[in-house]
Amino acid sequence: MAGGRGRNLCSRCALWQLLCLAAVVLSCQATDEWQPEQIHIAYGEEPSQMVVTWSTAEPVGSEVYYGRRRPDTRAVGAASRFVDGGELRRAQYVHRATLTGLQPNTTYVYQVGSDAGWSELFFFTSMAAGVDWSPRLAVYGDMGSENAQSLPRLQRDVQQGLYDAVLHVGDFAYDMDSDNAQVGDEFMRQLQPIAGYLPYMTCPGNHEQRYNFSNYKNRFTMPRDGDNMFYSFDMGPVHFVSVSSEYYYYLNYGLKMAGNQYRWLQRDLAEANRPESRALRPWLVVFGHRPMYCSDNDTDDCTKQFDAMRVGIPVLHLYGMEELLMEYGVDLAIWAHEHSYERLWPVYNETVYNGTAVDPYRNPGAPVHIVTGSAGCKERVDPFNATVPAWSAFRSSDYGYTRLTFHNGSHVHLQQVSDDKDGAIIDDFWIRKDTHKAYGDLRQTRAGYL
Repeated sequence: MAGGRGRNLCSRCALWQLLCLAAVVLSCQATDEWQPEQIHIAYGEEPSQMVVTWSTAEPVGSEVYYGRRRPDTRAVGAASRFVDGGELRRAQYVHRATLTGLQPNTTYVYQVGSDAGWSELFFFTSMAAGVDWSPRLAVYGDMGSENAQSLPRLQRDVQQGLYDAVLHVGDFAYDMDSDNAQVGDEFMRQLQPIAGYLPYMTCPGNHEQRYNFSNYKNRFTMPRDGDNMFYSFDMGPVHFVSVSSEYYYYLNYGLKMAGNQYRWLQRDLAEANRPESRALRPWLVVFGHRPMYCSDNDTDDCTKQFDAMRVGIPVLHLYGMEELLMEYGVDLAIWAHEHSYERLWPVYNETVYNGTAVDPYRNPGAPVHIVTGSAGCKERVDPFNATVPAWSAFRSSDYGYTRLTFHNGSHVHLQQVSDDKDGAIIDDFWIRKDTHKAYGDLRQTRAGYL
């Protein structure tokens, strides 16, 4: 596997010559109204697919040319007219095309547009085959167009080939609807050096809520779901599940969606936790925007005893998610929203279930939660409360982001990068599991919960 990645990295060097030449040639070819921009990619419904999304100001064709050495295969997509809810009712055309028949772990070049205007050349590496490989991801939330402090470092990481995909755990641009959605346009342009080259997997946050999350729903294209609010996908030995925490807070858009998501999540986790499924993909990861636990001074729901998403919608006590995490053996829960980084001990119902006396993350008895919402935005970072809860293991208010590597079916490695400290790793830990199943089926031993 490492050799294959090495060959892919070497091939990228040659691709840069094509990219530079294309940028010069194409810079004078089209007007701004017809020129494709805000280009980003995401995984499709199959490992052999990649979905490309981009925008134009005017209605033009939706085409992608792609190939291993040169863009010689044509994919035809479609465009939808997106009208922002602001006072100017600005319109743009969001284009989507699915690239199919991709060979595993192979670098492709691609170019999007129409006869009215073409983009420069981009490249990506398709998903590796099967489950016996080690996915590497950059993970963060709460990145804005203004004060996006971690963005340059992430752009460099991506161009150096450090990751296979990105998880952006809610809150984009601050806010995508601002200034009649022009802030959203600018932010998507800023993301292009990352999201044009790596699958950019997302979930909605509270800063996307205006006009019923319309900017988020229209600008991204996630697999297996019509409006990008919740979905799941497989990547090597991992089953990822993206959820919307916002259904618990913006009830004005309807309580029904919280129920729909809860029932879908229960079905999805139940399927992923079947013995046959866990044998194939042992790791089960849930990510959403607002955390179930946090200890900064933001006075948000997670600082209270009865967090809405954790225990259910207030008064009604409906659709609490923490029980599902325990029942179906979720290994890792990733959140943002708080502008800080916090690693928790394995926790359920505010009670710590550490693994062994020597290593709390060896065969833990409950899910491991992290909060990684300090990528950088105009609201700055959040300081922590003086009192440290029993379930909080490590806290930092540095700007930064998380690196996540699933080495195999038993070992996952997490690191927190501090942009304030010039890229230093300020938190570094492993989760090691000898078995993956519902926590209720485990018993505490000297070797952890087995």
